[in-house]
Amino acid sequence: MGVAIRTAGQGDRELVVRLLDEAFQDDPVSGWVFPEAEDRRAHHPALMAAFTDIVLAAGRIDLTEDGSACALWLSMPADDAEDDDPGQVRQAVDPDNERIEAIGRLTAAIHPSGRAHEYLWMIGVAPGRQGEGLGTALIDAVLDRCDREGLPAYLEASSARSRKLYERLGFELAGPVLDLPEGGPTMWPMWREPRTAGTAS
Repeated sequence: MGVAIRTAGQGDRELVVRLLDEAFQDDPVSGWVFPEAEDRRAHHPALMAAFTDIVLAAGRIDLTEDGSACALWLSMPADDAEDDDPGQVRQAVDPDNERIEAIGRLTAAIHPSGRAHEYLWMIGVAPGRQGEGLGTALIDAVLDRCDREGLPAYLEASSARSRKLYERLGFELAGPVLDLPEGGPTMWPMWREPRTAGTAS
């Protein structure tokens, strides 16, 4: 049975923020941005809200009909001019936390440019629903369109587990990995060329 997916609107904002907060509380990158568990509980929801607002305004959020998983996508032009300022996000979320700004600048620095592409900024699945194929269904829906339109796709994997999932979907390492400073985790920039009808899965 297929997974029912719809495009989220402003009325889904709180659901998406809560879903991302729950899904990424234990993510290695979130743990680097907010090393202290109490601080993460206090400020992580606001960071997820800032990301949600950016994508609601400039991109698209796909949501499973039952609200258990979501994917945040931005359509990037060939010149890759990103408008969101990591400094503004930091000021809105937690002005004293330099890592909020740093993660935005570091990922922007490794983001490929020169070709229009779909950018999977984040994908979150409710902790109790992981491993059911919901994330794959959300990604596949966009990759099918990428293939039809001849568009590549890009993302940064934030864990070895997610990297393996993306490799199964046709993504490949796109340049040097990003090792976050001060002993932080590794992020893997990954790129997927569009598949034609004759391309093997």
